[in-house]
Amino acid sequence: MKLVQKIRSLLVPKVRPFGTEPTRAEKGRYGEALAARFCRLELGYRIIARNWRFRHDEIDLICRDGAVLVFIEVRTRAEGARIPGVQSVDSRKKAKLRRACRNYLYALRDPAPHFRFDIIDITLPKKGAGKIRHFTNIPLFSKHFSIPNCPK
Repeated sequence: MKLVQKIRSLLVPKVRPFGTEPTRAEKGRYGEALAARFCRLELGYRIIARNWRFRHDEIDLICRDGAVLVFIEVRTRAEGARIPGVQSVDSRKKAKLRRACRNYLYALRDPAPHFRFDIIDITLPKKGAGKIRHFTNIPLFSKHFSIPNCPK
């Protein structure tokens, strides 16, 4: 297993830290790059899309975990933030994510029978690398949600 991880780490590009005074967008891009690298190397996911957009809605990462389609929201916060990233996904944000995920699923020719929603919370200290926490299977859809059969 170590050999596979070593090969993966050689194939996945390194994440470069941002400058001395990063903007909010730079921190966000850095956090998403850390999350993508974490998904590939540590979790073994296959990344299908990054920053997938439909109108005003966006999904940060769409991955495959075996047969399961995983929608991932990345939340990057400074160390010492009042509200942790996972708690910053409120009902309004969940509604936008639900709409984006639904539109992605409707656009697929062969929809995945199993899908879930995860949150990756990244805490950025003043110096050093970010701390990554992964929260799996966050409730986003009702238990009765299903993808309608669309004519092909």
